[in-house]
Order: sequence, then structure tokens, then C-alpha cells
Amino acid sequence: SMVAFAVVFVASALYLLRRDPKWDRLAGACAEVGVLFSGLALLTGMLWARPIWNVWWTWDPRLTTTLVMWFVYAAYLVLRASDMGPQRKRLVCAVLGVAAFLDVPLVFVSARYWRSIHPAVLGAQGGGLEPEMLTTLAAGVVAFGLLAATLVRLRTAQAAAEAEIAALALERIR
Repeated sequence: SMVAFAVVFVASALYLLRRDPKWDRLAGACAEVGVLFSGLALLTGMLWARPIWNVWWTWDPRLTTTLVMWFVYAAYLVLRASDMGPQRKRLVCAVLGVAAFLDVPLVFVSARYWRSIHPAVLGAQGGGLEPEMLTTLAAGVVAFGLLAATLVRLRTAQAAAEAEIAALALERIR
């Protein structure tokens, strides 16, 4: 999700610089995938935490910053679905896409420095990951990366087709 949100940031900045709708479509697709993945991480984390720690949720800084990040990008998606003119909506979404990225490094830093209930899995001083699990972690990261890239590609193509259909419909009305 953090990589997807980083692409939202870059694509939004490129939209602000070039005003090309393809960057807006890419930002929207990445935001959808990022919200999906971060939402699944929060949900499955809660399901895992209940039997392990006997709590559904704890206001750990890492969990809280991740939840805030999810809410910010969910609001971004609500804004994308709003009923304002297409150019204005793309502009406002691009500005929010750039500003929303401020929380992403905070989530990353909170995972590194504010340790409370979660151990460090990967770190400069070894971390808590067993060496034999590194292959499993790498395979999972690659698999979810490919899934995310596929979803973004499909959603971007769908958004481009929707824009083309809307342009043809507008042309036909004239």
C-alpha cells in the first residue's frame, strides 16, 4: 500500500505539472489498490491480534498512523467520486494526492522507531525474522507486488476506456 501511495504522490505531482489526465487515472487506480491493501492489512491484523494478544485493537503508534493513512486515502477516493467538474476534480484530487503522502513516511518511521507491541521484522541489527522465513517473505512481497501492479494496470485501462466512452458520448450529443 505504501508503494501504491508513493505512486499516487508522483502521479499527482505529474498531473499538476503537465495536466495530462493519464496521470490522474494512474493516481486514482493506485489509491484504490493502496486503500484495499492497507485496509486488508488492518483487518487481518485485527483478526490475528485477537487470539494472540486478546485485543482487537490497541492504539499503538504504528497502528494509529496506518489507520490515519487509510482514512486519508479513503477520503481521497470519496473526493474522486464526488460530483464536480472533471478538470476541477482532477486538480483537487492531485493536490490532495500530494498532501496525503505526508502521512506515508510517518507510518514508515513509526514502524521503525516507535516500538511497543510489534517486533522489528527487518532491521539493520538483525530484526526478529528467522533466516529460513526470508524466502517466504520475499515470495509474498513479489506475489503481492505483481497482484498490485496487475490491479493498477487493469484499473487504469478501465478508467481510460471510461474517459474515451464519455468523450464519444459527449461528441455524439453535439
